[in-house]
Amino acid sequence: MMRAQEEPFPGHGMKPSPPPQGGVYSQPAEGPEVPADKEVTGSPSRAMPEPPEGGWGWVVMLAAMWCNGSVFGIQNACGVLFVSMLETFDSKDDKAMVFKTAWVSSLSMGMIFFCCPIVSVFTDIFGCRQTAVAGAAVGLIGLMFSSFVSSIEPLYLTYGIIFACGCSFAYQPSLVILGHYFKKRLGLVNGIVTAGSSVFTILLPLLLRVLIDKLGLFDTLRVLCIFMFVLFLAGFTYKPYHPGAKYKDNGKKGEKKIFLFSRRKFSLSRKVFNFSIFKVTGYSVWAFGIPLALFGYFVPYVHLMNHIKERFAEESNKEVVLMCIGITSGVGRLLFGRIADFVPGVKKVYLQVISFLFIGLMSMMIPLCSVFGALIAVCLLMGLFDGCFISIMAPIAFELVGAQDVSQAIGFLLGFMSIPMTVGPPIAGLLRDNLGSYDVAFYLAGVPPLLGGAVLCSVPWIHEKWKQKEMSIIGGEKLEKMLENQTTLLPSSTGIIKKDSDPVF
Repeated sequence: MMRAQEEPFPGHGMKPSPPPQGGVYSQPAEGPEVPADKEVTGSPSRAMPEPPEGGWGWVVMLAAMWCNGSVFGIQNACGVLFVSMLETFDSKDDKAMVFKTAWVSSLSMGMIFFCCPIVSVFTDIFGCRQTAVAGAAVGLIGLMFSSFVSSIEPLYLTYGIIFACGCSFAYQPSLVILGHYFKKRLGLVNGIVTAGSSVFTILLPLLLRVLIDKLGLFDTLRVLCIFMFVLFLAGFTYKPYHPGAKYKDNGKKGEKKIFLFSRRKFSLSRKVFNFSIFKVTGYSVWAFGIPLALFGYFVPYVHLMNHIKERFAEESNKEVVLMCIGITSGVGRLLFGRIADFVPGVKKVYLQVISFLFIGLMSMMIPLCSVFGALIAVCLLMGLFDGCFISIMAPIAFELVGAQDVSQAIGFLLGFMSIPMTVGPPIAGLLRDNLGSYDVAFYLAGVPPLLGGAVLCSVPWIHEKWKQKEMSIIGGEKLEKMLENQTTLLPSSTGIIKKDSDPVF
């Protein structure tokens, strides 16, 4: 018999309620109800606006490209600055000068990544634009202070910490803001953005060599301040994309409060340290495998120029090896960034596995090159797969934890990366000071990428198992909720049926 007045069960033919007056239409969200004080405008799965795949996003992409170029172009060209620092501050009585000087560049690169978990908090609270602009200003100040030092030790603070921290605050928002404007093209856009560092890596070694020869180390650092000032201006373009946002009067005249499409408001504790992302098993393994692979990653960037100076003293154009890395790294970022768009889900990790395999092997090949042309070939291959590793890091993070938590996921990962990237180059410098050559240092630098790549092979399988487990739990909760609703509805419905049917029988 028909139960005419029975309400339908959730998820079974339920008709959406009419849109609120003056608001945005949103369908009812699955799951438990949200209290009235936690007002929402729809579920993220149904009401979250799709990225525009362009528009102002192209301007943001160019600004982010400049950010990657100015930050990592300077870092990747540190080999030229490294040699200049040795010549400027070298003391013949100090036999550990290579070890001491290596700390400047490695500390700088390490601090960029070490600050990223903190940067992710600032990005979540204050937004991409404010965080990036403030970071560029701090980096500009640190680089300017670095041009007035008289010994190597103050550079640990001015260049290795202040300048690097500013770069970190400017860099990470450039990764997060891209997800506001792109989804289907995110791999390609990340490839273009990260190719900015390749372009700068190609051009900066030659520019730095000319500037150092004509102006010296300190005036060269002052010229680089111009790059940071442009980065400061570029940060103002990071306007978040929030179409259809609903405004509500909060009771004070002239003030309005914006409610974005979200299931609930995040608590401050969730914004500050969102450790729940480590419950995603695939992300936890990925966040362990990447740092493991990077213990030797930055060694060639710091020490390759000095190695060439010692092994190929007759070569006059030594900077060409950094240019080769930069050229093929840019090609790799564009190529593999586009390829990643066609690789489904977390299987993009396999591209990183391949890249670490080749990076490790090429690092081991450096001391075996007795001909300068062979070294150039090795650097070309190393740059190609370096671009592959970098360009798909953000898309993999999106796949593992989703857009909602990607800021802190990237932040934690980059923070973990800071330790190996800081420790690796000084250890290589220590080996050089004690053994008289870089051979053992480059051999050992190739081992961690191979180990890290082996760990990453398991990430797609682990993440798939985790998703199946989560889906079974969610499915059980939904079934339990449906049964609760059915139990609640049956008594009233039975009464209705009995009342209507009494006159018939």
